[in-house]
Amino acid sequence: MCGSLSGTCSTLLFQPLDLVKTRLQTLNHSVQPGSARVGMMTVFLSVVKTDKLIGLWKGVSPSFVRTIPGVGIYFSTYFSFKQHFFSEKGPRPHEAMLLGGGARVVAGVCMLPVTVIKTRFESGRYNYSSVLGALRSVCQTEGPRALFSGLAATLLRDAPFSGLYLMFYSQSKNALPKEISLSSYAPLGNFSCGVVAGVLASLVTQPADVVKTHMQVCPHLYKRTSDAVCLIYREHGLCGFFRGAVPRCLRRTMMAAMAWTVYEQLMAHLGLKS
Repeated sequence: MCGSLSGTCSTLLFQPLDLVKTRLQTLNHSVQPGSARVGMMTVFLSVVKTDKLIGLWKGVSPSFVRTIPGVGIYFSTYFSFKQHFFSEKGPRPHEAMLLGGGARVVAGVCMLPVTVIKTRFESGRYNYSSVLGALRSVCQTEGPRALFSGLAATLLRDAPFSGLYLMFYSQSKNALPKEISLSSYAPLGNFSCGVVAGVLASLVTQPADVVKTHMQVCPHLYKRTSDAVCLIYREHGLCGFFRGAVPRCLRRTMMAAMAWTVYEQLMAHLGLKS
């Protein structure tokens, strides 16, 4: 419950950044000449011009369907693992990385079909009317396997991100002076630690996010993850693997920082050890 509540607010606030990130990653030269120079603000203004301001929240319904249970699954798995393996002491850096990565793998596999639908909603290439309608359409036209397209790339993105994030986050929190941790400034301190951890983890996992987006938007083009990697490199070079890095970094950093801050405050308020 604490995990799901912490993910709801952040999803609504930062959905526009996710949409802009997906549009940036799926631009190609045949659709828009010179697209390598198209930046975040160009895409942002283009969406507002064609779909008005509300267009920036396209895909928010599958985002909610994915995030509310997904973040809840992540935090409950994390809490269970931590209580089972580290009830007596806090995890060391490499243990925190395994803890975060393991929890994310469980949540990522469970919610992957909705992640695929969410990515397609945001790409602007599909005209789905609802999440259930989209799931039904994909199953009928492409088969259930399409709902798990980009699984390897998703796990290569999410597991390292969560592992690195939790490692950086826990180490940053441990470095905070006790005067801050035990004061009314604790939420601000936790949020700052989350921002630092989010930036570092986002940059490391950006290439996997680009590959994941391509495979989920156009699964018919790629039989294997390596096919997507080769095509992105051939068309855009190494820079292609960092398309959409700015909006993704902003979104993932702020979402993760907010989610963990709200989660820890709710857990503390309920008298539970997070």
